[in-house]
Amino acid sequence: MKYAVMTFGCKVNQYESNAIENAMCDAGFVPCEEASDADILIVNSCTVTENGDKKARHCVRAAKRDNPEAVVVLTGCYPQAFPDEAAESGADIICGTARRAEIPRLIREYLDGAGGCPDMTMPVGYEELTVTRTADRTRAFIKVEDGCDRYCSYCIIPYARGRVRSRSTASITGEARLCAGSGHKEVVLVGINLSRYGSDIGLTLPDAVNAASLPEGIVRVRLSSLEPELLDEQTVEQLAANTKLCPHFHLSLQSGCDATLRRMNRHYDTSEYLRIVERLRRHFPHCAITTDIMVGFAGETDEEFAQSLKFAETAGLFARIHVFTYSVRKGTAAEKRTDHISPAVKAARYAEMSAAAERVNERFLRENTGKSFDILIQKRTSPDYAAGLAPNYLPVRIYGSQAQRHDIVRVRITGAENGYCIGEVNNAG
Repeated sequence: MKYAVMTFGCKVNQYESNAIENAMCDAGFVPCEEASDADILIVNSCTVTENGDKKARHCVRAAKRDNPEAVVVLTGCYPQAFPDEAAESGADIICGTARRAEIPRLIREYLDGAGGCPDMTMPVGYEELTVTRTADRTRAFIKVEDGCDRYCSYCIIPYARGRVRSRSTASITGEARLCAGSGHKEVVLVGINLSRYGSDIGLTLPDAVNAASLPEGIVRVRLSSLEPELLDEQTVEQLAANTKLCPHFHLSLQSGCDATLRRMNRHYDTSEYLRIVERLRRHFPHCAITTDIMVGFAGETDEEFAQSLKFAETAGLFARIHVFTYSVRKGTAAEKRTDHISPAVKAARYAEMSAAAERVNERFLRENTGKSFDILIQKRTSPDYAAGLAPNYLPVRIYGSQAQRHDIVRVRITGAENGYCIGEVNNAG
């Protein structure tokens, strides 16, 4: 039987879909490129926003309409957070965020006449997902942690993912070794709350980084999104001791206004955030800081938005900003507030913050002109240039080079345009 996987959401979901695909192949199912041709469609959902839920439901219903004989599996955060809603989606098999490794068995049992809604209880320990075949990416994702215990007032994810659960260092090293054997030189560690890695098993984030760094073929280790307040002096110092760790940190800010941060139940203020950035730059000189900023959160006044906008444009602070609009999430503390912002005001603030983010990114790109970096080539979409990433996440196009995917070449940045830098090979360094 042929299967396809539809993935919505974050890097963790992408990793988990890859693991599901591996498990399906190991169980004898055959992948197909077009979902419409699949005998089995697996929808890996995201529930960060209500729109994510709608996309998952639409995907399930479209599949059942267009191919009534197909077996449709709904998995991921949406059914875990909202099992009653998910049960009405029309999916044949529903499982949440706890039993992805069992999906092939659940499909076999369903085909043999068993029910399609197994126990949705969240597991106590980390669910080992095996990835023996990496997806077609230059940088391989390695999931090392699941769950979150921060309970930000706008976020449903702790209810969809449960408490923090960490992967063993031996398992991390084993998967990194597989990645190296597949030709990957950079691995990206991902998790729901990556900063909390190891808090349940007596380890810390540097332990995960060190474990991923052990295989000789791994040249770079990169961290995905981090909760900033957990990066204390000792943690940063230990991270800096690993020479393979990329000097790029995505620290989720969410707002540059302290009053808004308190309503969000974030566990820091802007002063502490700046101290954490200074700490990182003391140990990682010239590191790049990227972030997320939300606009239109409940109760955000014009003055509070202005404060957040001003903080976002703090000179030299950010390399890149991802801007998004707050949407009310059922089941969260913020849902109960009565001071929600109108869609028109949210849209105006999104446009203004996005313009600021563009200015910030352009400034960062220009500031790197004249510097040299080791660039990991990601792709060649044109015969004229290769595209790649510097350790600090700087996107670079290299003209006049025959470098191929997975190569690492020394490049001097000569300019910037349209959201990326231009570089030339600099063999002299």
